[in-house]
Amino acid sequence: MKDQLAKALNDQMNYEFYSAHVYLAMAAYCSSENLDGFANFFLVQAEEERFHGMKIYKFLNDRGQRATIQALGEPNNTYSSMVDVFEQGYKHEVANTKRFYDLSDLAIQDREHATINFLKWFIDEQVEEEALFDGIITKLKRIDQDSNAFYMMDAEFAGRSFDPAAEE
Repeated sequence: MKDQLAKALNDQMNYEFYSAHVYLAMAAYCSSENLDGFANFFLVQAEEERFHGMKIYKFLNDRGQRATIQALGEPNNTYSSMVDVFEQGYKHEVANTKRFYDLSDLAIQDREHATINFLKWFIDEQVEEEALFDGIITKLKRIDQDSNAFYMMDAEFAGRSFDPAAEE
């Protein structure tokens, strides 16, 4: 594996850890609004992002590369509404998808077939993530001021969990 690709994978690994940080900030906002189900949604998202970061960490090690851990930037902690939180989450996922596309382009350029294969899983995951956020935004906008529907969503998200085995 060329140094540039190893560095790019390390950067992505750290971005996944940063993404967990972003979702923890979103969970904290939801908790401050007493929306524990929505907070749980983002806590699960944070777990998934840490899992993704560790998946890259393991891949780097399996390929004889050194994983290097970097400082995390400060995430946004200010939101105006639940729609705003999910719209920012969606934008974050879209940016992450672009990062994986760029990584894939680099792996293809380097003819690094193991990495190309490895990154396919993440690209598929990003399609799911973008669709999830987009669907929730649509629902939140549709229910607007219907507090019953809003609290039904909160209750639904309270039951959400993360199963690392299901991710494999």
